[in-house]
Formats: sequence, C-alpha cells, structure tokens
Amino acid sequence: MKKMKKVIAIGLITVMMSSCATVFGGKVTAHQKTKPMAGEQQRQVRVGALIADILLFWPGAIVDFATGAIYKPQK
Repeated sequence: MKKMKKVIAIGLITVMMSSCATVFGGKVTAHQKTKPMAGEQQRQVRVGALIADILLFWPGAIVDFATGAIYKPQK
C-alpha cells in the first residue's frame, strides 16, 4: 500500500510538471522550432495550450515556449 501511494504521488508530480502542448500537441515540426527572421510572419500560439499551462501549472508554459510546442504547426 505504501509503495502504491509513492507511485501515485510520483505520477501526479510528473503530470503537474509537464506542459500541455509538449505532452498533447504531437510531434514538434521544424517550423515550430525555427524563429522567424526579420520581416517574416510570426508564429501563431496555440491559445488552448497556453491557457491550460497557465491554469494547471504555469512553469509548463516555459517548457512549451522553449521547445516550440506552444506554436501552431504550419499547414
């Protein structure tokens, strides 16, 4: 029983520290990782993932922006 509580606690901490766009957004494309050059169109942010990051665990937004997962993939 004690081991089960520890596993559940570690699982909850892992989920809380994860970022929504990185976990649920799928594969990050080269377009999402590459910063736009001067004069190029800016990348669009996934609003739903940003709101979820802010509400659930705001440091997750930092991870999403660092990995580029917060940006919408190019179609």
